[in-house]
Amino acid sequence: MTPSTESSTAPRLEVQRVQTGVRIEKRLLKVLKGLAEHLEMTLGDLLEGIVLHAFDGKTPFSDETLARIAKLKEVYDLDLNASASHRMTEASES
Repeated sequence: MTPSTESSTAPRLEVQRVQTGVRIEKRLLKVLKGLAEHLEMTLGDLLEGIVLHAFDGKTPFSDETLARIAKLKEVYDLDLNASASHRMTEASES
């Protein structure tokens, strides 16, 4: 995700943000945090950008960013992809 010329020259939008408690797969969160750090943005800003792109049916990432994501997935042993999105269950805590 890199800011487009349009978004960097467009007027700022005032929004109201809320704190939320979201449960997310551990390795996926590590990759997202690593990507946010790489892009020098907050995790919240990254997630908002991903969701807004998805809502518009657009891809949020450049080829360069996708390559960075692939490296982060290797580092954090993330072997999940979109096909896993509705098949995940909680690991038992024994």
